[in-house]
Parts: sequence; C-alpha cells; structure tokens
Amino acid sequence: MSAASHQGEVVLVTGAGRGIGQAIADAHAAAGAHVIYVDYDAALAENAAAAARDKDWYAIGLGADVSNEAAVNAAVTAAVEAFGPITALINNAGISPKSGADGRKSPLWEMPASEWQRVVDVNLTGAFLCSKAVAAGMIAAKKGSIVSISSVAGQTYCDFVGVHYAATKAALIGVTKHLAGELGPYGITVNAIAPGRITTPMMMGTASTTNELIRQATPMARFGTPDEVAQTALYLTSQASRFVTAQVIDVAGGWLMT
Repeated sequence: MSAASHQGEVVLVTGAGRGIGQAIADAHAAAGAHVIYVDYDAALAENAAAAARDKDWYAIGLGADVSNEAAVNAAVTAAVEAFGPITALINNAGISPKSGADGRKSPLWEMPASEWQRVVDVNLTGAFLCSKAVAAGMIAAKKGSIVSISSVAGQTYCDFVGVHYAATKAALIGVTKHLAGELGPYGITVNAIAPGRITTPMMMGTASTTNELIRQATPMARFGTPDEVAQTALYLTSQASRFVTAQVIDVAGGWLMT
C-alpha cells in the first residue's frame, strides 16, 4: 500500500494501545487515514496516539470498555466529532485469561462463570457493539469496511487457550459472515483475520516452552509479527479489496492450517 492509500479514511481500531491493535492503527495512520486508537486503558490509547502524532500522523486516543454500550457509543461520537464519519472499523480488542504464572489456561472444570462471561463480553459483545455503532453511518455513506480479529483457535482445537477464547473467536467468524450478508447491499465489506502465534504481550504471557513447541509446529518455523497482521488489515480496508467480503484470512505461517 502507498503512503496515501487511505487518504481521507477515518479508521477506528479497538485494543489499539499495544500489540496487534497498535500495529494496525499505526499502519492505517501511516497510509494517510485519520485513526482513532481505542483501548480499555485510556493511558495506553493516548500514548499510542501521541506516538503517532509525533510522526505527523492524524490520531486521537480514547479510553473505552468495548463491552459497555454507552462507552462504545460515546467513543464513536467523539471520533466522528474529531474526524468525521467512520469508514473502517477494526474489532481487535480481546482478552485470553490464564490461571497461572506459566500461562496455563483454565480448563472447563475450573473456569469460573464470571471469567467466561467477561471474555464473551469483551471479545464477542464488544465486536457486536462497535459494529452496531458504526453501521448506520456506513449504510448512509454506502461504503465502509469492518474487520474483526479472530484466531486460528477459532477454527480448530488449540490446547493452550480456554474454551471461552476459542468460542468467542469462532463466533466472530460467524458474525463476520452474517454481517457480510446484511451489509453487502450497502457497499460495506466485512472480513476477519485469524492470526497464529504473533509476538505480542499476550503471547509472552504463555510459557516459553509452549511457545517453542508452537514455533516448531509452524511450517514457516517462526512467529509472526504484529505488522504482518496489520498489513493484511490494511488490504482489507483498502480500495483493492472492495469485492472481498465474508472471508477469513489466516496470518499464521501455516500453523494449525484448516
């Protein structure tokens, strides 16, 4: 993509304070978009946006809990007031709680119902609420793109994540395909990205021995980078992909290929 491929676009990225979300937001800002960095941690969001502004990119940071409808609507309103109607949404915010210092998951028989609910609220309901909040503007404009960050763990068994994470990432694929059907007549594309093992703070929360086994099981014999996910997102929000919708693109180096 050229440095001006997203000139005039207004892009909202959730979970943008660090990791994959920040990389996606940065890639869009570098391509000329006006970007809203949204994160549960308002300080992380503002720090990431400030770093973008230091590069003369257009960016603001907003704190919002994506599982809270009022907070989501307030963030979207603030974004529109700052930059205009949102043309692309990246549903990246997600959590994957672990039960021990070694990054061990909570198995079904030990998982508190409250932990299950919080993961569903953030990973799945958050994507629903954000998509709902931007849909009316995109429908009115007869254009737009929504990209949700799923996971290869949403497509097959992955033994180090909990059932809540796997369920929500699988559900995001269903949401993606359904919304592609509902919103397609209005010129809006809806797609998902399924990352594999990417070098992020979330990944580092898992034991190094587990990560090494995953690396060895990956045909490309390495971990992915946040920027590699970001470049895929950049394509899916660009004019080059206007006839691409309802797709799930793995960015996993062949790991857990389905």
